[in-house]
This record gives sequence, structure tokens and C-alpha cells, in this order.
Amino acid sequence: MSNTSSIPVLRGRGTAVLRSEQDGLVLERPSEKLTIPVRAIARVYAEERSVTVELRTLVGATPAVHRIEDVSAAAAVAFTDAVNALLPQRVEEVDGPALVELRTFTKTWVETYRGKVGRVLLGCLGGTLVLAVITAIVGDERTAIAGAVFMVPFGGMAVVGLWFGAVSIGPWWHETRLRRHGVTVVAAQAADGPWKYEYMDSTGTTRVFTHPSTVPSVQVSYDPQDPSDVLVLQDSSTRVLDITLGPCFFLAGLAALAATIGLSVVTILGIPLS
Repeated sequence: MSNTSSIPVLRGRGTAVLRSEQDGLVLERPSEKLTIPVRAIARVYAEERSVTVELRTLVGATPAVHRIEDVSAAAAVAFTDAVNALLPQRVEEVDGPALVELRTFTKTWVETYRGKVGRVLLGCLGGTLVLAVITAIVGDERTAIAGAVFMVPFGGMAVVGLWFGAVSIGPWWHETRLRRHGVTVVAAQAADGPWKYEYMDSTGTTRVFTHPSTVPSVQVSYDPQDPSDVLVLQDSSTRVLDITLGPCFFLAGLAALAATIGLSVVTILGIPLS
């Protein structure tokens, strides 16, 4: 499409955006970006507040479309009229879906795992505070306040120990599994911004993730059953440190958690703390 300056940008449901570029159309959603070259487009049509991009397909193939919804009705008509007017004449059969480039934006396994662990441990910390309040209210008058006060730092130490233990042991175990059963590839720096890397999985999908590094490329491994489950592989010295210190932190966290619960029990029962 030689002239795209007059083609409006469509903003749809959520943060979806459909816009034209020199070589075709780009459909962006929060977790993915599709680049549709002009050769792959059969036509574009509007239906009320939605716009559909129909791809060219080989004879006998199932029609393929991409759609954006909840756009301005006036902008949809202007967009489809302008794009259709710039489409070239069909001169040969084209497998349109094969020409579409799909890039997905995903969190690494470590980011997702840390998020889950963090939510669980925040819940544990909240539970500790609630238990401290209950202990102060229903515990023996002589020891209730002192017991509740001591429970808070013990609970904090438990959360810190369990956090460091979990974020060391979990990735080590997952990386061990992926090294045996996963697919290992090299991810290169992407043009999307700092700390962005991309790799192509076995389905031809380009996947983009964030990793705090400035090196040109990193080695990653992904689950063949879920190619978005990607983990940046670490060197052996780093993993040795994780598997050495991780269990120590985890056991210390469990001990602090047991001490917190035990302190609550003895306080409620009125057993002297000293």
C-alpha cells in the first residue's frame, strides 16, 4: 500500500489496535502482534462496529480471517474503503495465513512463578497478622500482647525464608526438567525495547519476552506442549548456588513459621513465655 497516511487507525475492544503500514496491516492486542502483508489480504470489510480482514487462501483451503471489534462505525467504513482501494490485483494463488507473522508477548516461567509464590506468601503474611490479632484478643491476659508482638517478626522471617527458598528451588527443578524434555533455542534481542528478547517456536510463532540483560542473545528452553512456557537457562555455577542455599532458606522459613504457630498456641493456652 503506497499511501497509508489517510487511512485511520482503528481502536477496538480493550487495547486492540488495527493500523496500516507501508507493507500491509498490523493488528495489535495486549499479548500479541500480527503483521499481515498486503499480498496476504483478499479484502477488508466492515460489519457495524467490527472490521474483518479476510486473507487470501489456496483453492480448497478454509477461509481465514482476523477481526477487531467495538471500533468507531465511521472509522470502520473509512478504513475498509481506503484499504480495499489500495489492494493490488490478484495475479496468482497465495497462501495468506502462511505469510502472516505472529509475535506473542509473554512472561517467562520465572516471572509467572515468582508472581504466584509472591501472592501465596503475601497471603501467609496477612494470615500471620490476623493470627496475631486473634492471639492478642483471646489469649491469656498476662502473655497475649507479648505473644502477639513476637509473632509478627517471626511471621516476617518465615515469609522471607520461604520466598528465597522457593525462588531458588523452583526454577532449578523446572530448568532440570526442560533440559531433558524441552526444546532449547537461542533468543536474540528484539527491537521492541530494552531487555526484550524473541525466539521462534516449532509452530513458527515468534514469541517475545522480557529478561534483565543487555547481551545480544540468551539460551532458552521451552515446553513443547506449551511454547509460551519459556525459561532462560543459567550457567551451572549459578544453579549450584541456588540448590545449595535454597533448601537452607526454605527450612529456615518453615522453622520460623512453626515458631509463629507455636507461639500463638502457647499464648492462647496461657503458658508463660519465660
